[in-house]
Amino acid sequence: MAAAPASPDRWISAWLDALAAEAGAARNTQLSYGRDLLDFTAWVARQGLDLAQLTRADVESYLVFCDAQGLSTATRARRLSAIRGLYRFAFDEGWRADNPALRIGGPGRQQSLPKTLSQDEVTRLIDAARAHGRTDSDRLRNAALMELIYATGLRVTELVTLPQAALRGDPRMILVRGKGDKERMVPLSAPARAAAAAWLAALDAEAEALRKAGKPVPKHLFPGAGAAGHLTRQNAFALLKTFAVKAGVSPDKVTPHVLRHAFATHLLQGGADLRVIQTLLGHADLATTEIYTHVLEDHLRDLVLTHHPLARKGKPDR
Repeated sequence: MAAAPASPDRWISAWLDALAAEAGAARNTQLSYGRDLLDFTAWVARQGLDLAQLTRADVESYLVFCDAQGLSTATRARRLSAIRGLYRFAFDEGWRADNPALRIGGPGRQQSLPKTLSQDEVTRLIDAARAHGRTDSDRLRNAALMELIYATGLRVTELVTLPQAALRGDPRMILVRGKGDKERMVPLSAPARAAAAAWLAALDAEAEALRKAGKPVPKHLFPGAGAAGHLTRQNAFALLKTFAVKAGVSPDKVTPHVLRHAFATHLLQGGADLRVIQTLLGHADLATTEIYTHVLEDHLRDLVLTHHPLARKGKPDR
């Protein structure tokens, strides 16, 4: 067997590097797993244990500790997944002869119905975004942000990292790079194209001024002052909350992910095929998309009661 690294940090960094290189794990996934494993290795150190000698019972004790801390089912399931992955990597590298987390049953995820918004609420949010901002440029950006997130169902990270080039030329569809570096094509609605075109025109005017001043020109559709060069997820989240307040919609209901749910739900209500929605959302498994059908139970029940001959009053049609 190969000698295992002495430092737990080296275990974590080596696995995360391999995860990024071999599995194409997204940056946010790596950060989540990294935080989970830092908590795990800190617990291991407090117990006076060693990662190279850890047993199944030790891992189970850590999961009991997480439960006692009040962590959600989803968080505990993710932490177990991270620990399994770390020890799978350690086994492949020859640092361990076994994987102590392999046969531990997860806490099981509780499938909760996604929160969503009505079409009227989304319309009000879009109107609020168009009107919010200190300058014309701010208002154009806000309108483009809101129109695009609802028209495409993009994840917030996918949205804020869009390059300007993706929207050049008034395209009917854009190429999106999603989880696991997988690409998919997403269509754009006419209002979203118009909002994007207006915002790009404003960006081009700003770019000309930046060139004359000898400053770098942003490449992202939604530029930001940070090192990444684009609007952060946190800033996008805060903007949506502001739009909600302006629109008279409860801010607790409005997040980027809820708007993604609204996109899918409203498509289903309009008769879209579930597999088409799966493709648009970038879901690897149709089962992930199927949860949206539960949101439509009332709509589907009313549809049957209205149109099925046996549900009508009087005799059924023959």
